[in-house]
Amino acid sequence: MSQKSQITPLSGFPEWLPEQRIVEQDLLDRIRALAELYGFVPLETRAVEPLEYLVHQGETSKEIYTVGRLQDSGQASELGLHFDLTVPLARYVQEFRGKLRFPFKRYQIQKVWRGERPQEGRYREFYQADLDVVGDGELSLHFDAEMPAIIHALLTALPVPPATVLVSNRKILDGFGRGLGRADTTEIVRALDKLDKVGPQAVRQMLLEHAGASGSEADRWLSLAAIRSTDTGFVDDATALGVTDDLFAEGVDELATVMAACSTLPHGAVVADLHIARGLDYYTGTVYESMIAGHDDLGSICSGGRYDDLASGGGHALPGVGISVGVSRLLGRFLGSGRLRASRTTPTCVLVALTNDDTRAQSAAIAQQLRARGIAAEVFHEPLRFGKQIRHADRRGIPFVWFPPLAGDDKDSVRDLRSGAQVPADAATWTPPGNDLRPTIEVAADPLRATRPHGV
Repeated sequence: MSQKSQITPLSGFPEWLPEQRIVEQDLLDRIRALAELYGFVPLETRAVEPLEYLVHQGETSKEIYTVGRLQDSGQASELGLHFDLTVPLARYVQEFRGKLRFPFKRYQIQKVWRGERPQEGRYREFYQADLDVVGDGELSLHFDAEMPAIIHALLTALPVPPATVLVSNRKILDGFGRGLGRADTTEIVRALDKLDKVGPQAVRQMLLEHAGASGSEADRWLSLAAIRSTDTGFVDDATALGVTDDLFAEGVDELATVMAACSTLPHGAVVADLHIARGLDYYTGTVYESMIAGHDDLGSICSGGRYDDLASGGGHALPGVGISVGVSRLLGRFLGSGRLRASRTTPTCVLVALTNDDTRAQSAAIAQQLRARGIAAEVFHEPLRFGKQIRHADRRGIPFVWFPPLAGDDKDSVRDLRSGAQVPADAATWTPPGNDLRPTIEVAADPLRATRPHGV
């Protein structure tokens, strides 16, 4: 690279500053901790899958990044980067079925890649956090019913505004279509999915023009899509539409079971919304979305559903249900706008001052004593005046500076740079206040500035 060349960020590949990465890691840790509280085990799969397998899963609306060696230029690639974590999971449970215990509950936090047009909340490389339960041959509806509670607990654990979990069932839309004489509801679902963005009148026009619906049929679809309920009251509303179909009835019953299980959650935390369908082809039953208060334009931050046909191994069906958290989408909004920030820019809690080169071993021993007790510490790199060492710590956001004994002193001391208080201390027993031990996440109600990552 020549000295005159400039480095240009790649659009859609966000890179956070270290203090922003602290926030990101905190969120990932919260998701990890909650997943384990519900009994999910950790999993990481390879970044690539056979290209034929990725395309076969029906994700044709997203551009799949292919992977190949430079020396193989000109030859067709056989590998692609995974665009989500559900497809790799399906392959994994087929491959390792004999070694797993079912129902298999796993959580997975990894980067995925999609060739989308970059915009806020839409990246080409981003983190997803998935929680899935996979059964061998069958999977109890209990797990479908448990997912809204997990979504609610997960989003409550994150430092974001309150969220509403929206739940429906794909069988309701498909069965409703069958009851109206439709074998394929693809265009219907595609139109209804735009209700929140364009409104019922525009969707009605789509149903007429693109789905070939009559005026009366379009009105019936819109009546179904308008049904929302915070309990099982949606059953009567859906039944009153007068459509008779076994699949429709099955979907209504399954959704009623899920909503009944949510009765212990705060009122309004979970809403049955019959126009929710999810865009991916592999969902076959219950589907979930979640909307954060005041940020409807962000779309669903945690979504998922039931998939009965995605995976099969040795003639066995491997049905599953799961959710996916768009970690990077969430960060792009709340971290990028300054609403979330770390309390300091470094994990270091204590900077141990260096008196002179002869006492470097003494300062290193103090830092090691602190680290052994879980207190992040580092030694200043050269014996400058204490004033300069203190300014260095202050600029980096390190809250405490530790001073080894000076000539004539018999005790160490530690200074809190925020209050200026300096007290005697022993590295074997001194402990900082709990909030100072590690960086904490602060929520700014009225951010002063936005700090976007490189590559957005």
